[in-house]
Amino acid sequence: MATPRFLQIHTLHSYPAALLNRDDSGLAKRMPFGGAVRTRISSQCLKRHWRTAEDDFALKNIDGFTDAKRTRKAISEGVMKPLRDAGIANEVLQAVENAFQAKLYDGSGNQPLLVGLPEMEYLQRKAEAICSEHSDDADAAKKAAEDIFHTRRGEGNNMRVMREATQMPAGLIGALFGRMVTSDPAANIDAAVHVAHAFTVHAEESESDYFSVVEDLKDEDDDAGAAHINDTELTAGLFYGYVVVNMPGLVSNITGQPAAEWQNADRALAAKVVEHLTHLIATVSPGAKLGSTAPYACADLMLIEAGSRQPRSLANAFRSPADAQLNAAVEALRGYLDKLDAAYNAREIRRFMAVEDCEFPQAERLNMDDLAGWAAAIVSGGVE
Repeated sequence: MATPRFLQIHTLHSYPAALLNRDDSGLAKRMPFGGAVRTRISSQCLKRHWRTAEDDFALKNIDGFTDAKRTRKAISEGVMKPLRDAGIANEVLQAVENAFQAKLYDGSGNQPLLVGLPEMEYLQRKAEAICSEHSDDADAAKKAAEDIFHTRRGEGNNMRVMREATQMPAGLIGALFGRMVTSDPAANIDAAVHVAHAFTVHAEESESDYFSVVEDLKDEDDDAGAAHINDTELTAGLFYGYVVVNMPGLVSNITGQPAAEWQNADRALAAKVVEHLTHLIATVSPGAKLGSTAPYACADLMLIEAGSRQPRSLANAFRSPADAQLNAAVEALRGYLDKLDAAYNAREIRRFMAVEDCEFPQAERLNMDDLAGWAAAIVSGGVE
């Protein structure tokens, strides 16, 4: 078998009486699939909860973690704020800040941008040097600040200099989930972790939850009614999730080595990231209304495939809605995988974790710790 280039992670999560991901009207997000409307969790929602998780497997607990912030205030707060108490003339500071702000957010309307700590530290060093050299000349400071960004022939590549001057410029979050800057193609980072929208394997299950708020300080003249009444939507569902890790892309984004040379790069950090990410996917729940629904659940099933050919989702196992039961969903998933193997041959190696007893074709069952360790070993090259 060729060296695996992709990890495909398939999951089944079950949530009762929850509102995991809302749309602009406050209702659960939905999608039509196979002639039935399903409850949905957006990939953005899933990724945010994984990257901000606070537990033993939080990404920030990895040795070598580099932070990043999605913000409109990278310059004012991340770059210039530490310089404000250094006794530098305010007009010089403001000139540098305005120039950096205009260049960094050029054409984006100051929309939030994922900026890595290495990028902010780089600009802070440059700002400090400029303010020191032009401490009494705001115009000169402004021009020097603008020159930091090498705009070439009118192309929007103001951030190229930072990408070339730093490793993992957009932090570990950018290395995993990518970055798109519409005004500056040179700043774009291709996502190495591809996340599908999770959806229920069955038709949506939803109800309107009527609730009231009792007035604790009611006196005798108050009527018997509640102080407030309202309703909210609650849903229940068994969700199929799908994540792909592009290993050459991940190693390249982390180390700076070309993706074509990923097998010759140091893959230790990428392997540790995959180990943590595997745990996060299985155990971190998305959800609003935490205090009133406690929407916490671990995966009932996680199947990981390692292979070199193009990934393919197993979502079509549920094009015909399955029964809203774990055993029915597992049977549908296994049956569809059997059909794919018969049509295309099985070229992936597989391992899985399951709460209930079950089997998958050509797959060994492991507990969660061992499964995450196996995925990490695939990345590091420790599995033959």
